[in-house]
Amino acid sequence: MAEVEFNGQTFVVDEDGFLDDFNNYNKEWVEYVKKEEGIEELTDEHWKVIDILQDYYKKNGIAPMVRVLSKLTGFKLKYIYELFPSGPGKGACKMAGLPKPTGCV
Repeated sequence: MAEVEFNGQTFVVDEDGFLDDFNNYNKEWVEYVKKEEGIEELTDEHWKVIDILQDYYKKNGIAPMVRVLSKLTGFKLKYIYELFPSGPGKGACKMAGLPKPTGCV
């Protein structure tokens, strides 16, 4: 495991840069990933995706598949990629503090 520092906080991450533990998620983590993803400002739509990902993960222990995420948010997959340029798995799940998805997210 590696560590990243941002705004005075240290985060333990896996080899792909995902948080080591969902319980270590906080707003500073979101700001760090936002910067890494090149997202200038988080909109209500970004937060909707993040909140839905976290709720699903808390209930099921995994991230939802892409089509499920699209259905739950009401957003087309293309729009989710506009919100999170590196995609729902890498960008959105990482920002939400979820572990790296093992399958299709």
